[in-house]
Amino acid sequence: MEQVRLGTTGLKVSRLCLGCMTFGTPTWRPWVLDEQASRPVIARALELGVTFFDTADMYSQGLGEQVLGRALRDFARRSDVVIATKLYYPMSERPNDRGLSRAHIMDSIDRSLRNLGTDHVDLYQIHAFDPDTPVDETLQALDDVVRAGKARYLGASTMAAWQFAKLLFRAGERGWTRFVAMQNHYNLVYREEEREMIPLCRDQGIGVIPFSPLARGFLAGNRRREGGARGGDTTRARTDQFAQQDYYEDLDFRIVERVGAIARGRGVKPAQVALAWVAGRPGVTAPILGVSRVEQLEDGIAALGIRLSEEECRSLEEPYMARTPRG
Repeated sequence: MEQVRLGTTGLKVSRLCLGCMTFGTPTWRPWVLDEQASRPVIARALELGVTFFDTADMYSQGLGEQVLGRALRDFARRSDVVIATKLYYPMSERPNDRGLSRAHIMDSIDRSLRNLGTDHVDLYQIHAFDPDTPVDETLQALDDVVRAGKARYLGASTMAAWQFAKLLFRAGERGWTRFVAMQNHYNLVYREEEREMIPLCRDQGIGVIPFSPLARGFLAGNRRREGGARGGDTTRARTDQFAQQDYYEDLDFRIVERVGAIARGRGVKPAQVALAWVAGRPGVTAPILGVSRVEQLEDGIAALGIRLSEEECRSLEEPYMARTPRG
């Protein structure tokens, strides 16, 4: 597994990041694996050279972090893995148990460290932009987290480019710890990030670690146009409301058809073609791949070896049309 720099930092991460939203408890989402089913996937990822693991406090309401933390303690040395987690979304009904206030940041980092069973995370990410909290309050609190040794680097996710630019500028102006990574929504059927966010990140030396490179499984080619409960044969296809909201348009299926045609010509799976496209885009450091089976992980790692031709990329990209920003 190739190890690459995260943006312009000296931190090395595997070329594929394992997304850990699928680990925790199915009582949170029906398609989530319980701990017993999660551990073999994490163990196999480590065997195959994956060193970069992304989770969040909200995944299975903290159980996701706990499952990942126990597995990494059992299967790896702490110094050999890069652990990323996120905060922002509500963790309870309490008014201060959400957002990016100083109070919530300080509570959240300590809770995540307890869940993960470690004294620090390598990458601490804000899951979204908080319009209700002054940016100075958020940035100073995050800087204090880094100075306390509880996080090594900072990252951000899911926001407009102007919001991220505002955070970068203000942190630089005040001498606070700067964000080094952007975790954004990016795949063949959602490319709005190419307009402003990815060019901003490339200009500023920010590592791009896109989530949903397979559009929540849509680009695997196993969805049906009917959508809803008849949208596919897997539990996630039937129950993932976010996927059904974000995708399932006629244009999306036309792109999937292009993916399938190239996959058949190469003798590989559609998901591998879709992942190879994301991994090969300018500025992308490491796509975040979520899986529920070891075979999906192995296919994803094999996809990193696929080099699409310019003609194939043009075929995949040609049908795309601008769409309303999501996330």
